[in-house]
Amino acid sequence: MKLELRNRHALVCGASSGIGRATALALAAAGARVTTLARGEAELRNLVDELEGDGHGLLIADFDDQAGLDNILETSIQDLGPINILINNAGGPPGGPAHSADPDAFLHAFNRHLLSNQKLLQAILPGMRESGYGRVINIISTSVKEPISGLGVSNTIRGAVASWAKTLARELGKDGITVNNVLPGFTQTERLRSLFSAKAEKLGRSFEEIESEALASVPMNRFATPEETAAAVVFLASPAAAYINGINLPVDGGRLGSL
Repeated sequence: MKLELRNRHALVCGASSGIGRATALALAAAGARVTTLARGEAELRNLVDELEGDGHGLLIADFDDQAGLDNILETSIQDLGPINILINNAGGPPGGPAHSADPDAFLHAFNRHLLSNQKLLQAILPGMRESGYGRVINIISTSVKEPISGLGVSNTIRGAVASWAKTLARELGKDGITVNNVLPGFTQTERLRSLFSAKAEKLGRSFEEIESEALASVPMNRFATPEETAAAVVFLASPAAAYINGINLPVDGGRLGSL
């Protein structure tokens, strides 16, 4: 099976590092034209230079600046032409229990994740409908199936994004648009290292101990690479996944205990 995305245009959010960066590279390798989006201009320019094929570009946006995002959607995104594939991906909130989180932390995370996703969808949806081809793929977390201890705000907001996606899948399927979620498990990213470091400091333990305990919970006895998660995203973005809609796809090495 060949995952061919030639003549498709993808917008990849959070593309400057980690899973987002790997996804942009993988989509371009499959033939898609890729527009990358993140806060770091230098990182995005380096990435665009690495992408296979032609016509790739970048947008500079910070999802914590909703006014700035609105401006980009009003002034820049329409100039890119129709976008067929939207990859929603943004850095998760800081750790900590839900019961002690500042209420503003929930609002901040809601804006960064769900509200930004909604604005991007509304800007891109007309082009998807016109072309009869659309893929909305949200890179979120296994916490939508099993909440993760110590990530109270993230668990809450990721769950909201998953429900948003399921609702959209039912609304947009008739237009040839699918909406799915990819749920990364422990993946070798700066985000994972940051979470382990914070946990180690809070508990007065070593980073290696925390990492070892996490690794022991993964049946495959290793962490994922960003490229492995990106491969799942490319499949869902491809014509081969045309009848897969409204799902949560874990890429976690079998760590989840739920079905």
